[in-house]
Amino acid sequence: MSTRPPGPKGVPLFGNSRQYAKDPFTFLTQVSEAYGDVVYFGLGPLDTYMLTNPADIERVLVSDDAKYHKPDFQDDAIGTLLGDGLLLSEGETWRKQRELAQPSFDPRRIDSLGETMTEHATAMVDGWADGEVRDVQLEMARVTVKIIVDAMFGSSLPDERVRTVQENLEPLGKRFEPDPMRFLIPDWAPTRENREYKESISILEGVIDDVVAERRGTEDDPAAAVAGEDGPPMDLLSVLLRAKNRNEQTDQQIRDEMMTMLLAGHDTTALTLTYAFYLLSQHPEAEAAVQAEVDEVCGGETPTVADVRRFDYLERALQEAMRLYPPVYVIFREPQVDVRLGGYRVPAGSAIMLPQWVVHRSPRWYDAPDEFDPDRWLPERRAKRPRFSYFPFGGGPRHCIGKRFSMMEAQLILATVAQEYELDYVRDRPFDLRGSLTMHPEEPMGMRLQRR
Repeated sequence: MSTRPPGPKGVPLFGNSRQYAKDPFTFLTQVSEAYGDVVYFGLGPLDTYMLTNPADIERVLVSDDAKYHKPDFQDDAIGTLLGDGLLLSEGETWRKQRELAQPSFDPRRIDSLGETMTEHATAMVDGWADGEVRDVQLEMARVTVKIIVDAMFGSSLPDERVRTVQENLEPLGKRFEPDPMRFLIPDWAPTRENREYKESISILEGVIDDVVAERRGTEDDPAAAVAGEDGPPMDLLSVLLRAKNRNEQTDQQIRDEMMTMLLAGHDTTALTLTYAFYLLSQHPEAEAAVQAEVDEVCGGETPTVADVRRFDYLERALQEAMRLYPPVYVIFREPQVDVRLGGYRVPAGSAIMLPQWVVHRSPRWYDAPDEFDPDRWLPERRAKRPRFSYFPFGGGPRHCIGKRFSMMEAQLILATVAQEYELDYVRDRPFDLRGSLTMHPEEPMGMRLQRR
């Protein structure tokens, strides 16, 4: 039996890295089509094994998850950014932090946040005007930043502070775009990119520090709780501050969790909505179906959590958007021991790549995989596919803790917009994609607002 799976040879050390950096989406698709379920290639100095069979992906994320950690190569620049927050922490630290955070994501608490979400969505739409062109990605990022700060920090950010957050996301995103030369440049090197990256982190830390200072002392005050909550506030910051009062958290741990929540908690939902609006604009029949459902369910009133439970086609449209354009387009794991996957030995310390981008668009699991078809999420069609042919929120013990929050938020925002406007993509060609920590459009996503 072969000990190493097939894969592109490229130029030693950086051949594959250059191809991946130039266009990660095309590269991953092509090597999967050429070499099958398990593909080996070099990514910078890393021996990388890409898995595209849902059964293997399930083993890594679920049944054998204890054998895998987040890879060490994510501990450099991203470690500087997110520290020991839930996204990167491991072992007992992760378990304690996850347990501590869980009450903030309790389903009953998430449901209590519906009004907060629609208030921000309504304020956004009220600021729009018929016929104007808006960059929908910026609009969605702005509203989801406001929602995550309100819901999980128990605070609010003025528009100028929201702009500060958005302006400093760009240097952060550039730091994580595929670039083989980055493996050769240490984080302490005084390059312009490194300086801008560290400056942006410092500015975002200042935003977080201001919010923490504002909230300190209110963490036990029932008056600071959102509507529907009994007792002290259960937003994540209040939970962490109470833990610090018990000497169970440090200021650094609070900083790491807040930074993780600020970035991860808004970006993926904003991108999901961006891609959903684009796809609906390209498929008028689907857009009309969403509008008709929202009109019937909401009856012209502000969408509510109860309405979310009745949405069907709207939810399927969002699921299909996340299939075609998964904001998190690849997950990495590192085996702590030698493992066998797809019939091949994968040595400890390797990088294992689980690419949503490839699996979600595979003709093995989806008919006409490049087509936008919300009906593929009807129960009878979905049941025919393997479980991990779709994993936008990861899976297993480390699945995204904010999945319920994100899906409810996306549905309420989409419904609020669909009541008032159609969004028409203004370019006459599809957009290009840019790989970073998440998958972003390369150019502004200008859409013309047409009042219904």
